[in-house]
Amino acid sequence: MNEDVFNTSLRGFLKKVGITSQREIEKAVRDAVASGSLKGHEKLPAKMVLTIGGVSLSHEISGEIELG
Repeated sequence: MNEDVFNTSLRGFLKKVGITSQREIEKAVRDAVASGSLKGHEKLPAKMVLTIGGVSLSHEISGEIELG
């Protein structure tokens, strides 16, 4: 295994996940506030599940997103 190739590929994937996830969360929350289904001061439970095929990895991260 080439560690440099692996590291570069992994970082690229994680950057894509982070940027895309943030955009999707921001859009969903703004739409929910605009429609009135959220007031804008809630704390929202959040969960991210990472799965990687070929190595049987399934990792769950839970947290909370505070709106204000």
